[in-house]
Amino acid sequence: MSQDKQVAFVTGGNRGIGYELVKQLALKGFKVILASRDPKMGHEAAQKLKGLDLDVSFVMMDVDDQESIRQAAITVNEKYGRLDVLFNNAGLYFDENEKLLTMDPSILEKTMRTNFFGAYYVIHSFMPLMEKQRYGRIINVSSELGAMRDMSVQGAGAYKLSKLALNGLTQLVAAEIKGDIKINAVCPGWVSSDMGGPSAPRTPKQAAESILWLATIGPEGPHGGLFRDGKPIHW
Repeated sequence: MSQDKQVAFVTGGNRGIGYELVKQLALKGFKVILASRDPKMGHEAAQKLKGLDLDVSFVMMDVDDQESIRQAAITVNEKYGRLDVLFNNAGLYFDENEKLLTMDPSILEKTMRTNFFGAYYVIHSFMPLMEKQRYGRIINVSSELGAMRDMSVQGAGAYKLSKLALNGLTQLVAAEIKGDIKINAVCPGWVSSDMGGPSAPRTPKQAAESILWLATIGPEGPHGGLFRDGKPIHW
């Protein structure tokens, strides 16, 4: 790997939007690390992309496991010594139209652990790699359902709260970090994936293409925002 080749890391990269992000980043010349909690699926996805002559490697990481995240960060540091782009893509959606106060509380807890705390611990563990070079682009794959205006509409309460917290995390981290390190949140829209279901109008490839621009913004680019299709969403 050339020393000046940028390194990108994508959580939940073995399928759906994550897989397409890995592929598109590699096509743009990045060295891409595909992270997945499932070793078999992650390895197979990485091998498939390598078969297309793309610079992709696999790292096992479970965003629900802090030690797993810490070890992944150590591996990236030891192998590459840098991280330029981080996509917090791993997420889940369990509750659909259940009411927040009548659903099993474990659904809320699991959703928050993955969608919010998972992203938090990933940023916490990988930020030193970006701070070392005073450069980085962090993109949190979120949802406009996590905008405050959507909190007054019933349904998907666990998912909405997790994305509200993720959007808040994006803004708080933006206020703290120094150097040319940008963090933004993005809504990929309703996507035909395991989460979105087969009737969704947007393909994972279309979703990935609509959010990839945040990986290559310049020093004057947006910071601490929430976007959909390149346009800011009112929080």
